[in-house]
Amino acid sequence: MSLAKEIKRRRTFGIISHPDAGKTTLTEKLLLFGGAIQEAGAVKSNKIKKGATSDFMEIERQRGISVATSVLAFEYEGIKINILDTPGHKDFAEDTFRTLTAVDSVIVVIDVAKGVEEQTEKLVEVCRMRNIPMIVFINKMDREGKDAFELLDEIEKKLNLRVTPLSFPIGMGYDFKGIYNIWEKNVNLFSGDSRKNIEETIEIEDVSSPELEKLIGEKASKTLRDELELVYEVYPDFNREEYLEGQLQPVFFGSALNNFGVRELLDCFVEIAPTPRPKESDTRMVKPDEKEFSGFVFKIHANMDPKHRDRLAFVKIVSGTFERNSPYLHVRNGKKLKFSSPNAFFAEKKQIVDTSYPGDIVGLHDTGNFKIGDTLTEGEEMRYKGIPSFSPEHFKYINNADPMKSKQLEKGIDQLMDEGVAQLFTLELNGRKVIGTVGALQFEVIQYRLEHEYGAKCSYENLNVHKACWVEAKDPKSEEFVDFKRVKAKFLAKDKRGQLVFFADSAFTLQMTQSKYPNVKLHFVSEFEKAK
Repeated sequence: MSLAKEIKRRRTFGIISHPDAGKTTLTEKLLLFGGAIQEAGAVKSNKIKKGATSDFMEIERQRGISVATSVLAFEYEGIKINILDTPGHKDFAEDTFRTLTAVDSVIVVIDVAKGVEEQTEKLVEVCRMRNIPMIVFINKMDREGKDAFELLDEIEKKLNLRVTPLSFPIGMGYDFKGIYNIWEKNVNLFSGDSRKNIEETIEIEDVSSPELEKLIGEKASKTLRDELELVYEVYPDFNREEYLEGQLQPVFFGSALNNFGVRELLDCFVEIAPTPRPKESDTRMVKPDEKEFSGFVFKIHANMDPKHRDRLAFVKIVSGTFERNSPYLHVRNGKKLKFSSPNAFFAEKKQIVDTSYPGDIVGLHDTGNFKIGDTLTEGEEMRYKGIPSFSPEHFKYINNADPMKSKQLEKGIDQLMDEGVAQLFTLELNGRKVIGTVGALQFEVIQYRLEHEYGAKCSYENLNVHKACWVEAKDPKSEEFVDFKRVKAKFLAKDKRGQLVFFADSAFTLQMTQSKYPNVKLHFVSEFEKAK
């Protein structure tokens, strides 16, 4: 198959939501349609022995949350779909922000009862900044929740989106009858039986036909007709160009747990979602259909397989064809590397692949060569932009709790930090190690993984830091900068890349420091060279 054809049949997207809105369940059901898994496991119920396919870390199973971003791929009606499942939990937001650099479009999951929640707002804002096309899926329609129009209003106001419903619910909660599919003009009746893999759909070209009464009763038919009339009047018609530019967001209703409304979402998604998009590098815009291969590392995962201490670097292919055993340039190191067993992910199984195309995610076995944000090319010197580190919110000293295992601890911390689980800072004054995370739960995950994967025990001590700021000096030799370094010596550290970082203990300190040293710039994002 030609490169152009392969690009055309690929869709790479992420699913984002607040925790508990049903994101992992939706991922499961999409895989079910792709025939990738036979029976989907719900995250919540401990009675079902089968855990969710996309949650593979022990801590995720215990807590029923997704911690690591997993990659899942499946084929559906000739289209190759790559899903990047992102953690919804706010403690893992940084991982999610990075993953959003690797997707071409997004599905936003919203809980019908809770409406738009805080985590969803943050993630949608990141998508809006990047103009990523979004489809909204309103989940859990079989439970009592907010009125459909109220929800649509809330999405418009809180998320600043312009929506157009492509399906509409018939009732809700205990009198939920089904969904009218505006996109395909048919009715899907809800039986509440999740064992049925695919619900029956009944084509109804004309909502005013008496067929409707026979299906859902008189009262529900009247309500549906009134509501649809309102939908057609109030909301704009769907326009694919506007959707692709991030200017218009289609909305679907359903219940992922009952596998209801998911097929409608998937069918429409396959038709309208963007194929792999071009990406900006520091030298030029790179298009997917270029002959030469290029891609970037957006995630590193240590110990995918607890039996083997291996790390996988997840690479999103931006252009050209990636071939197994071909030498590619690791731009930051200036070295050529070959990969004898690149992995692709099919549902939860890893497979070795010979060729991959733009939009695909390849897992490369890594012995420590890669860092997040690294670019691979066929020889061109360029770097993909926009994979920054953000200032952490929580800081703790990390101490070795078992002096016999200091080597294991060091190796463990090193690998987990490469993975981007958290950030490591080393104090200039005494060399003490400080871990900074976006969320407090990360500390538990780190402790758990150090012990179970590396056999090292650590303890934490609190450290009062308001923000970590990356320091940029206009003139490193100036008196002002020398004075800044002398006065603030106790609060200076180096990050993993050796960049200087200043720990401010309060917003007030930050303000005072800025006004006292106007030529020393403090940044909350590590990629300030590019953000000037």
